[in-house]
Amino acid sequence: MDLVRGNHHLTFCVGPAQEDYDFHTGTLGLRFIKKTALYDGKVPVYHLYYGNGYGDAGTILTAFPMRQQGVRGRLGTNQISSLNLSVPADSLAFWADRLQGAGIETREVERFGLTRLAFAHPCGLPYELVADGDGDPARSWERGGVPAEHAILGTHGITVDVAYPDEMRRYLSEGVGAKLVGSEGRRERYELGTTGRGRWIELVENPDSPPGTWFFGEGTVHHAAWDIGDADAQLEMKVWLEGLGYTDVTEVKDRGYFKSIYNRTPGGALFEYAWSKPEGWTIDEEFEHLGERMQIPPVFADKADYILSYLEPLETEKVAS
Repeated sequence: MDLVRGNHHLTFCVGPAQEDYDFHTGTLGLRFIKKTALYDGKVPVYHLYYGNGYGDAGTILTAFPMRQQGVRGRLGTNQISSLNLSVPADSLAFWADRLQGAGIETREVERFGLTRLAFAHPCGLPYELVADGDGDPARSWERGGVPAEHAILGTHGITVDVAYPDEMRRYLSEGVGAKLVGSEGRRERYELGTTGRGRWIELVENPDSPPGTWFFGEGTVHHAAWDIGDADAQLEMKVWLEGLGYTDVTEVKDRGYFKSIYNRTPGGALFEYAWSKPEGWTIDEEFEHLGERMQIPPVFADKADYILSYLEPLETEKVAS
């Protein structure tokens, strides 16, 4: 079962929209790719996209700012517990200085032979910068103030905490074809994907923590999306998972820039299997002007005035600098 290429994007819930924008474009130096709205729910919520200079699959981070809704999530077990990003091999000293200069505490850790810098988003979400050098610096975005030699290359993967790992091990190996490549104590490392980036899943046995929340709530990771390549592979994955008994795989959902199915894994983490439309991010904006205008999803076109008046102010003019 080698249908997954690698990571497509990671999606999480944060606090204020401006705080998140300033953190990802200012502190982390990523390109602002898209400003749109969440397709689900009763009230408008921003959906903000960040990535490398080209918005490549495996570099995209997407955020739902939830402070306006007053909904706080809880970190815990049976949940994605860390967002892990790739950086060039010799860049951790640069990032330690940059993050500490922004008032963000960091600590260096070593896992599976890779040195990492652990820190937190202003809303509390755990991040790790992994010095694996996996990516193309030539495709990095330098207008955020980070030179290509140090810029974030994309996603490295995710960490998932589980109370009882056996069911998740089976899902990863038999369900989606992930390969166990190492273990350290209660932590196991899997590779999910063939040719794409961001392929690493670290499974942590953590039976002592209360379970984390699964709804849209500030301070939690909502899901990890895997690049499935195309519609045929997506359908094959859906049929395969349902045949194994994972019958809560959703129908295909059109997310504007890509099409997705979702499946709640037995370890609690929500996985998405997505493929990008040929037009990609330029379906509603020119490449040179990505992220400059609010994009109202077509299904909400009749509510555009309400959405724009309701959402909190978000200043993004520096994206065009």
